[in-house]
Amino acid sequence: MPTSSNNEVLMELSGVRKTFGTIEVLHGIDLQISKGSHAVIFGPSGSGKSTVLRCMNLLEEPQEGSIKFLGTEYGPGNGKDDVKRGKPIELRRKVGMVFQQFNLFPHLSAIDNLALPYRSIRGGSVQEAQERAAHELNKVGLLKFATNYPSQLSGGQQQRVAIARALSLDPELMLFDEPTSALDPELVGEVLAVMRQLAESGMTMVVVTHEMNFAREIGDLNVFMEAGNIVATGGSDFFENCTNQRAQEFIGSVL
Repeated sequence: MPTSSNNEVLMELSGVRKTFGTIEVLHGIDLQISKGSHAVIFGPSGSGKSTVLRCMNLLEEPQEGSIKFLGTEYGPGNGKDDVKRGKPIELRRKVGMVFQQFNLFPHLSAIDNLALPYRSIRGGSVQEAQERAAHELNKVGLLKFATNYPSQLSGGQQQRVAIARALSLDPELMLFDEPTSALDPELVGEVLAVMRQLAESGMTMVVVTHEMNFAREIGDLNVFMEAGNIVATGGSDFFENCTNQRAQEFIGSVL
């Protein structure tokens, strides 16, 4: 499985804090995502996993901390005035995201769910957008369902359409927020298969998941979170060699 050969840092979070009301849910997160890597974030419910992911493309804006993507600052920053700053819309054009719920437009066919966002962001002709949409649907095995509406697709198929939609915009980083948690158990495998292919192609990915066998399979950076903190991290051997007791307990309870 390809991984980063030059360890180029694609995204770096430093001292990221996020508060909802009076409750701080992230307590100074430091995390580096290297180009070509597959990071997996896991931990108990309420540990802040999804909030970290949503901060990565500024769907949640942190109160403090730095969020850099390829050296450009998108977060509040660390007080340095000489850092190049970017706009959230620029970040989201480079960072694709797949959610727990599929967030498809119910009144559009599968192919139009891809073509419409493609045209709005990339421009170009209707034909170009339709061709690109068809190409991405074919990659996730759904070209024959191109004219079906979301209500005519299974949950697994809808999630694969959502993945194809994100991929059609040529992201440099893909974020997955528990992409199988809303699926019936028998449909989980088809979505994980698409994600596995994506990982094998060299796409940089950050995945929040409860599918720990899948995490153990693809994760070359494993991140265990609890109570708004990163408690333990490790490489592909994390599940076998983790020394953090709380992480060991969690892994033992779910594997």
